[in-house]
Amino acid sequence: MLVRRALTVAGGTPADDVPVGALVLGPDGRELAAATNRREADGDPFAHAEVIALREAARVLGDGWRLEDCTLVVTLEPCTMCAGAAVAARVGRIVFGAWEPRTGACGSLWDVVRDRRLVHRPEVRGGVLEDECAAVLEGFFRARR
Repeated sequence: MLVRRALTVAGGTPADDVPVGALVLGPDGRELAAATNRREADGDPFAHAEVIALREAARVLGDGWRLEDCTLVVTLEPCTMCAGAAVAARVGRIVFGAWEPRTGACGSLWDVVRDRRLVHRPEVRGGVLEDECAAVLEGFFRARR
């Protein structure tokens, strides 16, 4: 299952970063890129797993920046930046695990990706392996308190 693979990727997140895993699958289902959050490790506010994976997938495809018919899979509902990046990259589908009611932008707090004013609106499926994905995040934050 795709979200399970993203959970495996999240396991490789640097120690101080929130454990989020993302991958991008090509139109043929082949994994093009996998990434974790690296904001703390890289000192980069934009180093979210989704953004890193989208950049790498575009590089691997080599056809420019459009990721049409690709799927972004992530363990946590994308924030506004990451949802916007997925729309800008023309990702066909977004699949995610845990809902993020405080910052989520794919249906919980906001629904950036399905705004009718946008030219491109990816298909979205959320809550896949939700409990498993949420448990990883809860464990991370519990250990930090």
